[in-house]
Parts: sequence; structure tokens; C-alpha cells
Amino acid sequence: MLELRHRGSCPGPGGAVAPPPREGEAAGGDHETESTSDKETDIDDRFGDLDSRADSDIPEIPPSLDRTPEILKKALSGLSSRWKNWWIRGILTLTMISMFFLIIYMGSFMLMLLVLGIQVKCFHEIITIGYRAYHSYDLPWFRTLSWYFLLCVNYFFYGETVADYFATFVQREEQLQFLIRYHRFISFALYLAGFCMFVLSLVKKHYRLQFYMFAWTHVTLLITVTQSHLVIQNLFEGMIWFLVPISSVICNDITAYLFGFFFGRTPLIKLSPKKTWEGFIGGFFSTVVFGFIAAYVLSKYQYFVCPVEYRSDINSFVTECEPTELFQLQSYSLPPFLQAVLRQETVSLYPFQIHSIALSTFASLIGPFGGFFASGFKRAFKIKDFANTIPGHGGIMDRFDCQYLMATFVHVYITSFIRGPNPSKVLQQLLVLQPEQQLNIYKTLKTHLIEKGILQPTLKV
Repeated sequence: MLELRHRGSCPGPGGAVAPPPREGEAAGGDHETESTSDKETDIDDRFGDLDSRADSDIPEIPPSLDRTPEILKKALSGLSSRWKNWWIRGILTLTMISMFFLIIYMGSFMLMLLVLGIQVKCFHEIITIGYRAYHSYDLPWFRTLSWYFLLCVNYFFYGETVADYFATFVQREEQLQFLIRYHRFISFALYLAGFCMFVLSLVKKHYRLQFYMFAWTHVTLLITVTQSHLVIQNLFEGMIWFLVPISSVICNDITAYLFGFFFGRTPLIKLSPKKTWEGFIGGFFSTVVFGFIAAYVLSKYQYFVCPVEYRSDINSFVTECEPTELFQLQSYSLPPFLQAVLRQETVSLYPFQIHSIALSTFASLIGPFGGFFASGFKRAFKIKDFANTIPGHGGIMDRFDCQYLMATFVHVYITSFIRGPNPSKVLQQLLVLQPEQQLNIYKTLKTHLIEKGILQPTLKV
């Protein structure tokens, strides 16, 4: 092809071969255009060679073992692979949902431990892919530094959470007071130690690959640890802000799979060939309906709607409060066309149900792009799943790839449209101040309330 281009026989805009230049035109504009075209072609070919070389540099990762229980294999041995996978996914999905209900019953602390466990497992799966792909290069300290950075980042984020929500408990413990007071400095010092260890581990023949893996580790930390921290922040706002978004993503995953399995005909995206428009659209409507109903059911109970608070006197988490207007029934006027259909002018809804429509819409329209991103990542490394932890589903990351986008969206949504000043958090911060500072705040607040007419001024005798 290069030879043809140099001879002036490159295809024209319509696919025809351009005639060679006539005499006298070689020194004109056509020669300049041809020379520019040759340079662009050489650059394209050079980058194409680099791309193909980069792809060929990726070692083959051996496929994961099948961990399907033998009892399921025997029971489903007579079915085709398509239906066998359908039954395995269905049985394991029901099992995981049942376990999730049990953890919800056990309380918010167990949910936090679940989030932490999922975060560590997702990190392990992504880092393991890098290790399996490049372990033959014998990179020094790669796995050790990866887990060290995970420890440092978790220490920073969870230390921030302890300082915000466990202030009264920290106040009683002198050792914790020191750690909280200098928390950010200690976190930075720990990270700096890991950074220096990485620099010292650099080997001349592996410079580029080591920096690849350094970036790999940090992007993995951004995806897993940051998002899990936001999930826990959402949980402290009330369990309903944790359950509705997560269950909406799960509902969309299940219903999109079912609609695609039975009705799917039209491919949705090349990154994930099994995804179909029928599944995508069916999952959207199913998820919006599910989220609306789930919001109505959960809004009735204080256990789900009250912010999660730590009570130092009983050393436990509590979810007791007077529900805000967001979780109190309100009357809404229906549009005229709905009044004619439903034969009533108003309807009683919890305001949170309206917010649930936004959450469900994001879960079904934008959330799947987290899955598409993960599909592209797996295709880049020529693997089917992140791991084989769950038979029929793949790894934990395969099931939670859409949840990470959802966690960020919910946190942004709460801070932008929902959250106001948190009295309990302000009180906890006041309790850790020095007595003189508390007294100054008390005098300032008292003066402010007297000026507004809420308090009567005290008479001096």
C-alpha cells in the first residue's frame, strides 16, 4: 500500500485510483499535497505498529477454573450450555439476595463491614489481573506495595469517617485523640513511605512497566476505595439511601438480563455483544417501577429513613429519629390526563419516591456504562471475567462494576439536593472543643437567639 501511494496510485474519495500526475505538476501544489499525505500515512502506520506491538506485549492470562458446585453440574447436566448458565445464575442470584437481606437485618455496622469486604475483594481481583499478566517480569515489591497503598488509603478515608461520626467516642480515648488530631499528617507520611519504597524498587530494564503498574494500582484505588467510602457516607445519611440505589442497580441487572435472554435481538454495544436494546429498555422501565415501589415501602419505617448515628452511652449504632418531610406523606395534584384515568385529583406520595425516579433512571441508563467500561477492560486483557468467585457470575467486580458509578451519583445527589446542616454532627464537633471555645459559642448563639426574639433577655438584678 505504501508502494502504491508513493507511485501516486492511492484511491481517491470515491474509491477510484487517482491518475499519476502530468508533467510539470510535480513541482506544484499536487506534489506538496502528496508529500503531506505520505507523511500522514507514515505517522498512521507508525502509531498502528505501536498499537499492535502494545497488544502483542500483553501476555496471555490463563482462564479461571470453573467453581460450579458438583451437585449443580449433575442436576443440570442434561441442559444446553445456555440454559445451564441461566439456572446457575438464577440460583446463585437468589442465594446472594437472601444473604443480603440477612445482613440488612443484622444492622448498619454489618453493612459497613460488607462494603469493606467487597472493596478489598474487588481490589484483589483487579490487582491479580495485573500480576498474572506481568508476573513473568518479576517486578520487585509490586504486590506488597499494592496492598500497602490500599492500607494507607483506607486508613485515610476511614479515619476521616471516625473523626466525623465518632467524635464523642474519640473524646474518651487519649490514644485516639492523638491519632485523630494528626490523622492527615500520619496518612501523608504513610503514603510518602510507600512512594519512596516504589522509587527505590525501580529496576533499569523494567522502568516503563513499573510505572504502568504504579498507575494501575492508583487507578484501582480510585475506583474501589473512594467509591466504597462514598457508599458508607451515603449509609450514614439513612439506610434508604444505601438500599434503594443498590437494589435499583441489582434490579436493572436482573431484568435487563431476563429481557435480553427472552426477547433480545438487537445488539446494543460492541464492547459487550450479549447486551441488547430490548434488555436495556426493558431493564429501564422495570427499574423505575421497582425503585418507586421500594421507596414507598421503605419510607414507612424509621429503621430505614433515619440517619445512622453512633451512641457512645450504649456503644452502638442507632436509627431513631422523627422522620423529615422527605419521608412524610404529601398530597400531590395529578395532571389532567391522569385525573381522567385514575378518577381522582390528588395522590399521596412520599417525596422520596420522586427522588427515587431520578436514582432509578441513573441506575438503568448511566449505571450500565460502568459495566461497559469493565467489559472494555476485560477485552483489553482477553479475559471473560475478573475472577471465578461466583459460579455463573464471575468475580465480585463483575457484579459491582455498575455500583461504583451509582455510589458517586448518590453522594453528589444528596449533597446537591437533599442534605442540609446536620445538628448531630455539629453537636459532636462542639463536644470536642475546649471549654473556653464551647463557652464562646454558647454566648454567641444565645445573643443571636435573643436578637431574633426566640429567647427572652435575662434581667440583671
